Amino acid sequence: MINANLTGKTAIVTGGGSGIGLACTTMLAQSGAKVAVNHLPNDPTALEAIAKLKSQGYDVLSAPGDVSNPASAQSMIEKAIQSLGRLDFLINNAATPGASEPIPPSELEKMTEDFWNTLLSTNLLGPFRCSKAAASALKASGGCIVNMASIAGVGAQGSSIAYAASKSGVVSLTRSLARGLAPEVRVNAVAPGQTATPWTEGWSDSRKQMAIDKSVLKRRSTPEDIAQAVLFLCAGAPMITGQTIVVDGGMTL
Repeated sequence: MINANLTGKTAIVTGGGSGIGLACTTMLAQSGAKVAVNHLPNDPTALEAIAKLKSQGYDVLSAPGDVSNPASAQSMIEKAIQSLGRLDFLINNAATPGASEPIPPSELEKMTEDFWNTLLSTNLLGPFRCSKAAASALKASGGCIVNMASIAGVGAQGSSIAYAASKSGVVSLTRSLARGLAPEVRVNAVAPGQTATPWTEGWSDSRKQMAIDKSVLKRRSTPEDIAQAVLFLCAGAPMITGQTIVVDGGMTL
């Protein structure tokens, strides 16, 4: 566990109410940051998670909004910054695989226009929308952005052609934003391998074991493993920008 003192700092975590996003929310809050937890409106899982964190004494607040919708994303970021009073860290974590099971690359007929639009609007345009809306506040604080990519964006197959393309776009977006927001704001990405999240928990034991077999560390990543990399990029790493850190236990070696 990384020890970081983020007292007085603030963060927005998109998709922060479950899985990797919740781990990021929790770790930032445990380090002393005030965290705005973005989630889809009326998401009971996220609302329960926020209530639990509040009951434990952490400074978190609800920031409902849909990053796939331009107006909703803009409004969510603006309201969250107003509630927080400033913004130091933006964690662009919200994303969707678009399907409950992976879609093999050979099944092109399943890559419909609607499927592409859903994934690109959420996974790629969502981070851009939120970063654009938060840019002024982050420049004022000298803050940073951490985007959630995937090993699917750096050469692994991923859950579908569209998902892999959206995450490859996040890697490219990270580099471009790092150039565009420098020198005030650092922008990096984390690329998880297969991680034990609500989405992957429904997968077969054989598929989970395959990830373990591929990992040289011989286990699947946990959301906390990914959140530690996010915390590192927020709390320190003053000369790291435009980079994508792979956190996969060596699956892609």
